[in-house]
Amino acid sequence: MEEESLRIRRYEEIPSVEEFSSQIEPKNVPAVFSGCIKNWKAFCNWNPSNGGLDYLEERVGSSTVEAMLSKSAPVFDGAIRNHERVPLPFSTFIGYCWEIFQNQDNDICLESERHGLAGSNIDHGGLLSGNAHQQLYLAQVPIMNVENEERNQLERLREDIETPACLKAKSIVSVNLWMNSAQARSSTHYDPHHNLLCLVTGSKKGLLFLNY
Repeated sequence: MEEESLRIRRYEEIPSVEEFSSQIEPKNVPAVFSGCIKNWKAFCNWNPSNGGLDYLEERVGSSTVEAMLSKSAPVFDGAIRNHERVPLPFSTFIGYCWEIFQNQDNDICLESERHGLAGSNIDHGGLLSGNAHQQLYLAQVPIMNVENEERNQLERLREDIETPACLKAKSIVSVNLWMNSAQARSSTHYDPHHNLLCLVTGSKKGLLFLNY
């Protein structure tokens, strides 16, 4: 019985608010909702194969974002000493993505996550050379943050996403964008809050450890 309760379930249809509150949330076990974001504007507009990079550059290319510059790329771990926050124009990061996209061995992964700048000695003028695209990673770039609206670096993308019907009764305090190449890996970590990870384009493999 205990083994059954810990099993991660996949739902092919989005549950109602009542079903989520009574049958899914109380179990406190991760769940997969297939097709949860298929009606989002982002699902089509952000896809690199469908002109998504041009779309993103047009919408928010002039925004300044904080990219993670990793000393341990392509592994992006949680140790602050292994990476540096680098402010740069989003259009510059899009340039890296074009390099990746033109290489058929790579892919671009775009994620939207919802849950409850120091200076740099990097020469931004030379960022589009060498293997810089293998070292940079966008992590938790704010699209919406109710506690700090001034940090909403990509606020114009908010209209491209929407809250799934099953979470309409919940308070969403932040929405963040993650964007990286398919070679990037994150180290094992623990999130202290509940969140919904939405894969807009690309692929992601997750390994979860359930501690009971």
